[in-house]
Amino acid sequence: MNNFSTSSTLFSRNFSLHLGDRIVDLSKPLVMGIINATPDSFFQGSRLPQPSEAVEVAGRMLDAGAVILDVGAVSTRPGAQEIPEEEELGRLSPVVEAIRTRFPESAISVDTWRSGIALTMHQRFSINMVNDISAGQLDPRMFSTMADLKIPYVMMHMQGKPEHMQKAPEYTNVTDDLLQFFGERVFRLRKLGVHDIVIDPGFGFGKTREQNYQLLRELGAFSMLELPVMVGVSRKSMIYKTLNTDPGNAMNGTTAAHMAALLGGASILRVHDVKEAVETVKIFQQIVNRRSHSV
Repeated sequence: MNNFSTSSTLFSRNFSLHLGDRIVDLSKPLVMGIINATPDSFFQGSRLPQPSEAVEVAGRMLDAGAVILDVGAVSTRPGAQEIPEEEELGRLSPVVEAIRTRFPESAISVDTWRSGIALTMHQRFSINMVNDISAGQLDPRMFSTMADLKIPYVMMHMQGKPEHMQKAPEYTNVTDDLLQFFGERVFRLRKLGVHDIVIDPGFGFGKTREQNYQLLRELGAFSMLELPVMVGVSRKSMIYKTLNTDPGNAMNGTTAAHMAALLGGASILRVHDVKEAVETVKIFQQIVNRRSHSV
């Protein structure tokens, strides 16, 4: 075959992330492990409100190949209710502290849309990344806070808020609309001096199942933004509803979606199941290497 080139933008990942003292090369996709310090996340197997449990799972994730641990204390499943900032901080702090104490060199991301939480977590525990589901829409101070913190920022697209985002999501064209959305916000962040930016299309956040799969098919379009793309589809309803099952039985479907995301140019997979995702990345790399040898 002579019509396939791994030098195309689809497989060009000349990106890196500054995670503390480390510069992480994203030419090989990396895996981010999900640590939910919540009692009500959509996938029951990911609920780790107790610091001791979170530390145990974090250790397994790191051993399995996770490069980043993403700790969140607020469920953002469809229909989830917002909790006060004090409650979020109360859930988050003991878990992040325990992980930082046990694994001081680990790269820790905090999943929050509140600038105050991001600032406090960085001051107390030197977190390495902020993962914001609202891309600054829910807290107008988030962008300026990230400019001050100078750590990587994941901005995800979400239409509406978790409590009502799935009621009637509407787009002219979901991929085009998201490209416009990210383009405008990247411009604003660059003006503030924020350069370590990751974009996340926000699968399941204000999108129908059909729109989610359109984004997965057209993920390569986001390469025009020249930023790393993170994909979070792990055990989500776009997978388990398609398979007529539940989150606990959506592992095979998740692996299939992860491979599609990698082939579409994803640089980071945000997952519940680190070992399986790391293995998927290994198989993906063999596919790409094989194709590059046949050009």
